[in-house]
Amino acid sequence: MSSTTDDRQPRYHDPLPEELPFPDNNLFLKEHFAFGHPLLPARDAWRFRDRWSEAFGREAPLLVEIGSGNGFFLAELALRNPDFNVIGIEIRYKRIVRCAKKIQAAGAKNALAIRYDATFLDDLFTSNSVFGLYVNHPDPWPKARHEKNRMVSRWFLEQSADFLQDGGHLRIKSDYHDNVTRVAGLLDMGPNGEPLPALPFTITGQTTDLDTDGAPWPDDIKTYYQKKMTAQGLTIAAIELIRGARGA
Repeated sequence: MSSTTDDRQPRYHDPLPEELPFPDNNLFLKEHFAFGHPLLPARDAWRFRDRWSEAFGREAPLLVEIGSGNGFFLAELALRNPDFNVIGIEIRYKRIVRCAKKIQAAGAKNALAIRYDATFLDDLFTSNSVFGLYVNHPDPWPKARHEKNRMVSRWFLEQSADFLQDGGHLRIKSDYHDNVTRVAGLLDMGPNGEPLPALPFTITGQTTDLDTDGAPWPDDIKTYYQKKMTAQGLTIAAIELIRGARGA
């Protein structure tokens, strides 16, 4: 049996410890490979691209958090949504191990932690396969020359529109407000204002002060970083987008 329906190979390569010149420099590198369930190293995760039900042992709609940090939001998301399969994606070895430990400590049987580069999400997900996407506090990359590094970007919104099922949602939170306020413009333009085909999203709610206005969605989960930032007097911006029906 081929590994995926289209038999594609991953674009992201996750080296084994023996393939690195100094594998002992990162204490969490080897632990991440040896951890086991619910942690999937990149070289295993991509093989489930079109069959995540096999990884979870059941059929259920999919929720995906991109940039799971230490796993606080991920574990709570899984606990509050027992009828969904939940995936957290994080690139750092230390953080992905912590995510897996948070899942275990919470007893969330419906969650997996995956170490992967979010630049290559199409290694992991096919069109029309995800019900919800979550991006919490992505790196700001404030300078114009850093556009290619930004998670909240035109290419990411295009991929989100492809991955999401009809009626599925994309939710973004950030203490760097431009990560939220720039979204509306990117729905039909590039980063330099060049006109592009409109993406099939409707903005259903937006705020630049989450604590005062409340979240644009019900049952909000406060992230660890969100609590830390608001304690410092910073405001959190948030936005929700819903994917329109295909062919409508």
